[in-house]
Amino acid sequence: MASPNYFTPSRGNGFLDKSRITNALPTYSSAVSEKMHRHSRSMSWTVPVSVPIPGVRSRRLRLFMPNPSRVHQISVSRFGRRRGPILLCVVLIASIITVCSFARRFGAEEKQWTTNFGESSTLVFGRDNLQRIWKWEIDSGHYPSNAKIPEQVGLSAPPLNPALPPRKVPTIPSRFRPPPGPVATTTRGDGPRRVYLDVQSMPPNLAYPPRPVPGSVADLDIIMDHCDFSQGKYVRDCLEVLRIGAGLDNGKRLRRGEMDEWKYIYMEQEKENFTDPFTDPIPIANPIAPPRPLASAGETDPNAGLRKKVGADWETQLPLRAPLQHIPYSSLPAPCDPENPRLFHMFWTGPFTDKPYLALLSFLFTQNVGLHLKDGDTLDVCRPEFWMWINPGPAASVPNPSALSDMYEGLKTNPWAAPFLHHRFKDVIKFKLWNTTDQLDGIPELKDEWRELKETLFNSGGHIVSVPAEKSQTKSAEVSSTSAIEDSTNSTDADTSAKPSSTGDNKSDEDDMLNRTGSKSSSSYDRLSVILSDMARFVLCHRFGGIYLDADTIFLRDWEELWGWKGAFAYRWSRLEKYNTAVLRMNKNSALGSFLFRTALKNGLDFHPMTVSRYTKDAYLEGLLLRLPDAMFDSAWLNTEYYQRERPPQPYFQEFSDFFDTPAQASAAPQALGFEGFFQGAFSYHFHNFWWKPFDPSRNWPDLGPRFSAGERAARAAAEPDIDPEDATDRVADDKRDLDWATVLKRTFESYIRGERPNMYGEWLQW
Repeated sequence: MASPNYFTPSRGNGFLDKSRITNALPTYSSAVSEKMHRHSRSMSWTVPVSVPIPGVRSRRLRLFMPNPSRVHQISVSRFGRRRGPILLCVVLIASIITVCSFARRFGAEEKQWTTNFGESSTLVFGRDNLQRIWKWEIDSGHYPSNAKIPEQVGLSAPPLNPALPPRKVPTIPSRFRPPPGPVATTTRGDGPRRVYLDVQSMPPNLAYPPRPVPGSVADLDIIMDHCDFSQGKYVRDCLEVLRIGAGLDNGKRLRRGEMDEWKYIYMEQEKENFTDPFTDPIPIANPIAPPRPLASAGETDPNAGLRKKVGADWETQLPLRAPLQHIPYSSLPAPCDPENPRLFHMFWTGPFTDKPYLALLSFLFTQNVGLHLKDGDTLDVCRPEFWMWINPGPAASVPNPSALSDMYEGLKTNPWAAPFLHHRFKDVIKFKLWNTTDQLDGIPELKDEWRELKETLFNSGGHIVSVPAEKSQTKSAEVSSTSAIEDSTNSTDADTSAKPSSTGDNKSDEDDMLNRTGSKSSSSYDRLSVILSDMARFVLCHRFGGIYLDADTIFLRDWEELWGWKGAFAYRWSRLEKYNTAVLRMNKNSALGSFLFRTALKNGLDFHPMTVSRYTKDAYLEGLLLRLPDAMFDSAWLNTEYYQRERPPQPYFQEFSDFFDTPAQASAAPQALGFEGFFQGAFSYHFHNFWWKPFDPSRNWPDLGPRFSAGERAARAAAEPDIDPEDATDRVADDKRDLDWATVLKRTFESYIRGERPNMYGEWLQW
């Protein structure tokens, strides 16, 4: 009789119990069963792996991992020992790229993966210098913000901030004490009180919006709350807040109810009306982590936590002038503050075209320059000036000694530029000659060392364009830039002498990148001039103060409130938390400017916006160069990159080219809505290059009326060589049926100069 040990005992529920031998190995009824089991496991794409769970001894975590046998069968066994591993690597790399592409395209911004893996640090300043930079800017009134100072800066106490109002006196004494550990530093308000304005046109004057109140200030903290893309804010909603808060919805306000949260414009009141309840500094517990001891000498490292540029030494103490005094507008002895000049800068290379022409027209149409007053009347506000910097030749060339007089001769004979030499505009539009050598020598932080980097002068994002020695040599003859020449040329009436300008370019090498003077097409892009302009904007703002604008910028409203904000700013690079310096505000000879130039000098004089973003981020100075929402200056950018298309602003551009070639489905809007329907609320519009596309193809000439008829005839002759300008007749039938947005804006500005309509604030030009 068989032994009962050979029979499998049954459970109480009637099912057979699994038999196991003492060594815990699996048992099979036959070799065939074992072979089938092993074969089925090898065919599976995954194999289970159990790993212990920390702290839980009785359980294990079961994970499914790729089956090496299956991978081997697919790769090596089928394609061979050489091609198999190569194919496997290709598939793996393609999978990683696909996943990253989808994550970057569809993922939320805060969840997207960074593209600068292993990016080296650009920092060359230690913590002591960073603290001095922060304190200088705050003491000078250049930080009128409640935003926190990064804890890595390591300030031991909140500095007094003359650009912020004092905090209110608490009704009940607070027993709160800062908790121990790293904390972000705040500033203590010690400045004038803010009174927020309700800006509206009052009946019966509702046809046009009111001019901004002289000396008013835009609270950019409030604008960030309503417009920050990182916080999910929409450009459409941001423009509404900007529009209503500034009273640009004159007589057309549809919103009802309390809108105090949308008031972002304020005036500063005199400080004598109140006192600061806090007189002693408030210490902050543990502002930074304790410095680690140095292994060599047992000392503490004052720069613990900062990541220095590889191969560079810490910079010595940064020389800074005494901090400025923050004075409210109402306390200034004159409307203009000499430490905060209201200068708009623009850089242009090559012959003057319709692009800077329209930028200047939009400036006259929107800014408070006093053209509505008769000649001789005074304007009791600080009116801004527009400085157009002309680089007469290729970016890498050296100006000749007569470059200044040649520049003005070229402007007088250019129909697009000649109107702005009229004596009516001489106090608000000024042409300046750009000279790279003179400008760099005018920067104290660069003048003694920049010549050592002549070979990397044209550096953009680490991409260096080499220039032959004969192109980059230092100018031997200085340019005579006397004020007498400027005054005489600015006051010249160029009505009768305007004619098509001759560029003087050598046609044989005009396609050579080193000889280009402007971008004539997408295939002949003047890259050197673009790189030079990246540096020029920082040079001009640091030397003279003011705001730099790219030449593809159009003004859409008065910038009075932005001048009131004393801090530096640029704006956001679309969805990325980087700078776009197409609009750049910096203070003259500021600590921030000194930092940027010394840092750029140690990083190859690279002023590309992406690189400047690294400079400020590595040094924890991003708060001193505020990154404003692109809705304020570049309202179409997010839509062109497929963001916020479900709730776009007006107008809705899917491509930047829609500005020049408005799609047929939306082509009724430009004529029906006009200037007032073009991103109303934004301060400016940036159309992103397209230098080669005319604003008005049907009338590609300046149309400014009888005062400038000579220039118009010359430009018409160049645009229509087969038609005699004297016999030319304007017919509606020859015009484009559906006008594009670019055409509507150009004709709107020109009609203001002709005296056929007022500007956007209802003011008529007085000649």
